[in-house]
Amino acid sequence: MSPRATATRAHGSRPGSRTGALPGREKTYNYHNLQHPGTLWYHDHAMGLTRVNLLAGLVGAYVIRQPSLEMTLGLPYDEEFDRPLVVFDRSFNKDGSIYMDPKGNNPTIHPQWQPEYFGDAIVVNGKAWPYMTVRRRRYRFRIINASNARFFNFSIDNGLKFVHVGSDSTYIEKPVTTNSFVLAPSEITDVVVDFSKSKSKSAILTNSAAYPYPSGDPVNTANCKVMKFIIKSEHESDTSTIPKTLIKYPPPSLSATGALTRHIALYEYTSPIDEPTHLYINGLSYDAPATETPKVGTTEIWNVINLTEDNHPLHIHLGLFVVLDQTELVDVDKFKECMSKYNDAIKCGVHKYAVGRKTEVPAHEKGWKNVFKMMPGHITKIHVRFSYIHSNESYPFDATAEPGYVYHCHILDHEDNAMMRPLKFTH
Repeated sequence: MSPRATATRAHGSRPGSRTGALPGREKTYNYHNLQHPGTLWYHDHAMGLTRVNLLAGLVGAYVIRQPSLEMTLGLPYDEEFDRPLVVFDRSFNKDGSIYMDPKGNNPTIHPQWQPEYFGDAIVVNGKAWPYMTVRRRRYRFRIINASNARFFNFSIDNGLKFVHVGSDSTYIEKPVTTNSFVLAPSEITDVVVDFSKSKSKSAILTNSAAYPYPSGDPVNTANCKVMKFIIKSEHESDTSTIPKTLIKYPPPSLSATGALTRHIALYEYTSPIDEPTHLYINGLSYDAPATETPKVGTTEIWNVINLTEDNHPLHIHLGLFVVLDQTELVDVDKFKECMSKYNDAIKCGVHKYAVGRKTEVPAHEKGWKNVFKMMPGHITKIHVRFSYIHSNESYPFDATAEPGYVYHCHILDHEDNAMMRPLKFTH
């Protein structure tokens, strides 16, 4: 069956309907949709239960379009050739219901929690290992990784390539061609694939990312395959194009007095037998008072220090950011020892340790992001903008209103226990 674009509202609902809601528990949220065009997704965010509710299917794609701007680019734009692909992994019981370990790794500490959920089947737009019949022409795929914990290293066989035109919720400045790319949980990439270049009648979208990423187990024969494209034989004219330039946004602006700089440290805690028990940001639980209180409309510099062995996709609510560089930490064990004692990057002399090799940011990820992969044993420097990036205008709502926002690792099992911190805005 062909995967189809996911609707921008919950399946089965109607505008104004209250299907499934409990009396007196409804709440209406209005989205202004004034930001730049791009691809987003929405999902449940219940404290401590996000991973469970997303496994149950509370996710959806959300595409914002601006025809007056986008039609001039010449990219595939028609609904038939512009498709969201919401990709995730699941395990199933024999009756078809979703399987999740009911006990978890440490049930006496955190019932039902496991460090990462990995499913046996790869699902695209609600169908396990689907196929899609395509014509010999360009297609645009807005690929959303909606997995709880699985990273994907996507490639496509038969010599086909990806042309990246967007990353997360924004366009990139110039198209970038790749043979493969890594997509973390909650990351989005917007690519064009030209099936007219295929010499065969089919192509397979595959995955080669280890799990956990980057140093876990290799993928098996089941989860290395994502979906199949059946390519029609007839060649046809294609009026779509890929322009040399796409959309350029203003660069991150710093005030005359300089931007506020923060150090954000990621920790993992284990039991005496080295079993993961929980994860914290800056050594603090979610319930601890907010320490990140940016002013609306400002730009800040965040140095994110990953002291764990996992790659953590960091997501900042209401913030878009540009990744400047990733630098390897040297003498990591010595630095960890100091951080475990003082939990203070400056006091521990982080700049003495952040002198290792630098990892280049992939060309297709050098634009504005709202999720990025924080490499283990590295410090990642980002410029975070707390306003609309296409105009530098403030939000059309009061961002300082309670209960506020959050930033967190988007491995849902980590977020739920408890790699998430409050984000409180000020004027």
